[in-house]
Amino acid sequence: MNYLGILITYIFISNLILTHFLGLCPFIGVSKNTESAVGMGFAVTFVMSIASVVTWLVYTYVLIPLDLVYLQTIAFILVIASLVQLVEMIIQKISAPLYKALGIFLPLITTNCAVLGIALMNITSNYSILESFTGGIAAGLGFMLAIVLMANIRERMDLEYVPKPFRGVPMAFISAGLMALAFMAFDRVLLTNLLG
Repeated sequence: MNYLGILITYIFISNLILTHFLGLCPFIGVSKNTESAVGMGFAVTFVMSIASVVTWLVYTYVLIPLDLVYLQTIAFILVIASLVQLVEMIIQKISAPLYKALGIFLPLITTNCAVLGIALMNITSNYSILESFTGGIAAGLGFMLAIVLMANIRERMDLEYVPKPFRGVPMAFISAGLMALAFMAFDRVLLTNLLG
């Protein structure tokens, strides 16, 4: 698959949140305002892209030669946890308000199954290192698109009348379901028609 195809696939067709339901915890937890959603989106995109490359290197040059492929999940989680610590330190130094706004959800990127999911998807798709990097960036951008759209919807919902039983998380899940339905319009036929 070419790089444009990977980008379109992971942003629109196989969006990790809206089609695979990976990463729902930060998706619901951080999507209360747009600023936090954008910050989380950039942090997750950075972690996904770098983790995709590092996990590909670990898998290709350590796990396969040593016949330790069965340890890939543990190895990938260790790589992701290390990268998240790095991102957390960088955000704390660069933007203290964003660090405070992200709160507990920043360390939760470590356990964000979307990051591990894209690393495993890249390996099972037999992507090269550049394709894995592209897949990581695309999955991160898809995550950011979904979380920013959700933040905008939730900010708008705060200004509208919503019946009491539906306020907050229930309306967020209803909105997420409607977003997932909208993203179903993007499919592999669209990708084939766009890219030939």
